[in-house]
Amino acid sequence: MQGENAGACGAGGCGTIGRDRGPGWERTGGDTVSDADCGCYHEATARLERATLRTLLLINAAMFVVEAAAGWWGDSTGLLADSLDMLADALVYGVALFAVGAAARRQARAAALSGAFQVALGVGVVGQVAWRATHGSEPAGPLMIVVGLAALAANVACLRLIARHRDGGVHMRASWIFSANDVIANAGVIVSGVLVELLDSRVPDLVVGLAVAALVVRGGVRILGEARRAALTLGERA
Repeated sequence: MQGENAGACGAGGCGTIGRDRGPGWERTGGDTVSDADCGCYHEATARLERATLRTLLLINAAMFVVEAAAGWWGDSTGLLADSLDMLADALVYGVALFAVGAAARRQARAAALSGAFQVALGVGVVGQVAWRATHGSEPAGPLMIVVGLAALAANVACLRLIARHRDGGVHMRASWIFSANDVIANAGVIVSGVLVELLDSRVPDLVVGLAVAALVVRGGVRILGEARRAALTLGERA
């Protein structure tokens, strides 16, 4: 039976199940072949997840370079904090790629590692804000607005890509949380850039840096909780 099912996959059986023949179809002889039987559905889902995560990783890695350079040149805590968030996300998407198609237990471990990355990043951002608060800074408001808008556009695109996987494995749910948090952080950078210009003060930039840190830590804790619940569920089933 297993060999027959594999043959159905190779002949395009599963490829046509979802489109033309419904969730299962009968072969000559009355045997019913389903996605679950031949594994094509799982393989197709894994391929789609990998393609999505690769795209997310590339976008976040590119925006990390752009925001880090702009934050350093523009003396902006908010942009630097957001760039580190982008870097952490790129690393997290790499971890999620490792977990695609793997057993649920490995996916839960990958999500836990992702959450730990986020919490560590948030603590690092707090340290950076403290350093700039004591040593002084002169953030460039217009640059913050322009780069913040570019980052927002990139993260909205990421959010749309990951939305189709938000109810998938815990590693994909973690990726959804990261992308949603990034959109909020980008909006904060844009608002702080406007306030820096209007008030001629660096305080909004420092505040948004702390806000990004809090958002990142909150997201990391939430993901750790999801990973823990997934691990407990797996332990109960064992």
